[in-house]
Amino acid sequence: MRFDAHTVVLLVRAPDAPDLPEDAAAAVQNAHLAYQAGLADRGLLVVAGPFTDQTDERLRGICVLATDLETARALYAKDPAVLAGRLVVEAMTWLVPAGGAAFTPVRLPRSMDEV
Repeated sequence: MRFDAHTVVLLVRAPDAPDLPEDAAAAVQNAHLAYQAGLADRGLLVVAGPFTDQTDERLRGICVLATDLETARALYAKDPAVLAGRLVVEAMTWLVPAGGAAFTPVRLPRSMDEV
């Protein structure tokens, strides 16, 4: 059997995430969304979105990238929410039977106003 490899990033709330005032937290979130939209515009990020109804509240979101694993790690090390200490990154390769996962390009939100 053949497999397709996809690079996946899980965004996890940092265990020592700083408590920020609401306006500062909103600014970090907006910068995070703009950063991800920029990655998508460059063809590096295929799709991303937050989790809801998860049993582990530390898990915040998932991203699928069109890059190798090391590039994904390097890109997300520069994410404003990671730099602010709000998120940490768990990156991995996800194998699925060939053709088992396909992604249609979509526009990602650039700010909370667009969400």
